Amino acid sequence: MSVTALEGAKKIPAVPRYKSLLGSMMLAANPIPVLSNYLDTYGDTLTMYIGGVRPTLLTRDPGLAQHILQKNNRNYPKSEISHGIARYIGHGLLTSEGSYWLQQRRLIQPGFHRQRVANLVELMQAETSECLKPLERQIEEERGAATIGVHQLMTNLAFRIIARSTFSTNLDKARLERMSVLLTAIQAFYVRSLRQPYLRPWFSLRNKFREHDNLAAELREIVRGYVRQRQQTSGSYDDLLQMLLDARYEDTGEPMTEEKVVDEALILLVAGHETSANALSWMWYLLAQHPQVVAQLRADMDRVLGSRTATFADLPNLGYALQIIQETMRLYPPAWIIDRVAQEDDTYNDLRLPKGTLISIYLLGIHHAASLWEDAEAFRPERFAPEQIKQQPPYAYIPFGGGPRLCIGNQFALTEMQLVLLEMLRRFEVEWVEQPPIQLQPLITLRPRQEIRLRFKKQS
Repeated sequence: MSVTALEGAKKIPAVPRYKSLLGSMMLAANPIPVLSNYLDTYGDTLTMYIGGVRPTLLTRDPGLAQHILQKNNRNYPKSEISHGIARYIGHGLLTSEGSYWLQQRRLIQPGFHRQRVANLVELMQAETSECLKPLERQIEEERGAATIGVHQLMTNLAFRIIARSTFSTNLDKARLERMSVLLTAIQAFYVRSLRQPYLRPWFSLRNKFREHDNLAAELREIVRGYVRQRQQTSGSYDDLLQMLLDARYEDTGEPMTEEKVVDEALILLVAGHETSANALSWMWYLLAQHPQVVAQLRADMDRVLGSRTATFADLPNLGYALQIIQETMRLYPPAWIIDRVAQEDDTYNDLRLPKGTLISIYLLGIHHAASLWEDAEAFRPERFAPEQIKQQPPYAYIPFGGGPRLCIGNQFALTEMQLVLLEMLRRFEVEWVEQPPIQLQPLITLRPRQEIRLRFKKQS
């Protein structure tokens, strides 16, 4: 076992470089089995080489995660791995750092307060109802049951909800679909360029960087068109775009420039649909295999809702729905890994973290750690009952990150997912369909590699 220059008073186990090189091909397709195997073999914190080239410290230690994300967060900004995506989606809240990030966070945070999210619930419900109409027609045409690709449906639904919540009016279906296609293509290329850095000369030769720059420019112009359309329209709007346009900096009283509004609106679209779409897809994948969980939630729904649609005020009385979503995001965290870099020398317990150390916090590894979770691979929503949550170690569960950079849209996402879950179960029964095992596709977020096919019936 070798030890790299990242060692301190405590020696950090290191994956031998030849193993990193051999593993780099598997890392490109799906790094999760490789990373989990490394950690099982060498311990909860180790060093390895990304693509066989870049040394990084990989950890699934929740204490170290808390140190980096919360206790000494100022020393650990995002690395160039995260900042690189700004090339394609702009310098918004997700990709900025330092004083500018703090300024933008303070400016935008009020738009995601509980009451603002509550005001968007009617819009979310309307978009959900509209998006489910084709499935209802298909069920009728196929005599009571239809087998569909649930990830495609959830991606479409989640994107429509965040787009409508952002722009509220004048949404063109063709442009919405085009934005979704552009976001997927850009994300897939960026992740491949990170995991296979040795291919970058080939990408340059084939003009792949320029090609995806053009896709990003097209996406940006679509968003800019919505912003300008709103600026030229009179009327009152209660959506996220209007919040961005109305926001004023405390020190100057000035609004954001058009470029900043476009940056932030684009970030909302990127972050707001990927996480929810993937979490909802994995949720249905799990529920179809656990009918007893569905039955328990239905009993709660009968007690609280009867046959009516849920409102924001109903959600606290339907806590099991939230537990289902929380447990889904434990098993399949949409943001499955977080990167940071040490700005100055630091220590954690007896571990030295020299300036420049690249750190990958393996959220999925933390969420699946047998030392933190009993029967860690089992789907058990009761883990998140109020009395059980109190027993969780700090930072054992961080699907939205942690510390000051905790995802600003976590309340929006959780509300959206609960409403979709409750409304779909109000309308449909869900059944498992025999199919090959669904593999993971960890891009920036954790997607299913194959489509998840499930059967939906009309709820009697």
